[in-house]
Amino acid sequence: MSPKTAFQSKTVMTDLVLPSETNPLNNLFGGELLARMDRAASIAARRHSRRIVVTASVNHVAFNRSVPLGSVVTIEAKVSRSFKSSMEVYLDVWTEDRESGDSIKANEAIYTFVAVDETGRPVKVPELIPETKLEKERYEAALRRKQLSLVLAGKMKPVDATELKALFL
Repeated sequence: MSPKTAFQSKTVMTDLVLPSETNPLNNLFGGELLARMDRAASIAARRHSRRIVVTASVNHVAFNRSVPLGSVVTIEAKVSRSFKSSMEVYLDVWTEDRESGDSIKANEAIYTFVAVDETGRPVKVPELIPETKLEKERYEAALRRKQLSLVLAGKMKPVDATELKALFL
């Protein structure tokens, strides 16, 4: 299984915010944005693994800016790190200024997917090779996030979380 780059999984989805997708303040429902991000992230994970993928967790979501009715929203998703059968996917959400056309970062999220076979059993995925400075930063941080998640779930002893210990010692 050949390693892959983050660029090979890159998925970009652009859409318009319609009235039926907004709350009483005329902003995009958070749940609508989560669904859009889940779709983009699943495509990125599938591109990396070339397998069926299932959402394992939504590790982080930051709703930093509201997304108003009529906005053009672009979601960029890329695999930030792969493990044995799981992949962390980092998402950046951008809105487009109506007048200037400039992109403004509105939100970000981190999802985890697992590649499975036709029976739903986890399967191995290719290694990820980060290339850019940002990809390398996200790649390194992914192991800390995974270890923290495993410790909080009781699946790893804190003493075994080498990356977390390195932050504090």
